[in-house]
Amino acid sequence: MQTFVFPVLILGGLGLFFGLLLALGSKIFHVDKDPRLEQIVEALPGANCGGCGFSGCSACANAILRGDAPVSACPVGGAKSADAIAAVLGVEAGNTVRMVAHVNCRGGINAKRKYEYEGLEDCLAASRVAGGPLECPYGCLGLGSCTKACPYDAIHVVNGVAVVDAEKCRACGKCVAACPRHIISVVRETEDVFVSCSSHQKGGDLRKICNIGCIGCMLCQRNCPVGAITVSDNLASIDYEKCIHCGKCAEVCPRKLIVKASDSVIE
Repeated sequence: MQTFVFPVLILGGLGLFFGLLLALGSKIFHVDKDPRLEQIVEALPGANCGGCGFSGCSACANAILRGDAPVSACPVGGAKSADAIAAVLGVEAGNTVRMVAHVNCRGGINAKRKYEYEGLEDCLAASRVAGGPLECPYGCLGLGSCTKACPYDAIHVVNGVAVVDAEKCRACGKCVAACPRHIISVVRETEDVFVSCSSHQKGGDLRKICNIGCIGCMLCQRNCPVGAITVSDNLASIDYEKCIHCGKCAEVCPRKLIVKASDSVIE
């Protein structure tokens, strides 16, 4: 009988000892949880999309509480989340600028093809077959990987190229991550003029493969009254800190690739 009693007593004693040790440790290393953290998490939309630059809503809430991120850090929640978080922290939310995704390409049916792709309806898969079906190495492949990635039904392929519905877009950035050509960016909604091309090929070469791409003619640069648009490495780009949204660059562009945000029709 004693053969069984002693092992049981020893195991019981060890269990009691380690239990007390854990209880003591939890008291010593206890960290008080800030009740505002849960309130901030509740103010966020719970999308866990990573559009804020953090791994999820909890990580974003922690960063906001620490002061490492602004109350407007969540692009999906927008002004509503920012106001709610500001109220929790007792600070001013300030002006929250809405962000939207934009596709820097209007090629689509205007872009020449090397071959007809018949594989998986996936842009990454297509890009791995001889660099993709397009002659332009910068153009939208139009197979809808961004569409599949978008949780808000805000981006669709129209005439062979992805187009963003700004009203539905929540700037979560999932389309940006899904695009193997890296031609989708998240911008301020107030920036209503875009250079919808990503090609750095020389004008003569580009003319042969796309009817709408930037040829680096510099007409936009020469006609901008505030020097907000420049051509570098055969591609025009806009400095939105200088841009006054006059639309002069769009007027003079012979390729009609500098467009207003509201112009989503690809012809």
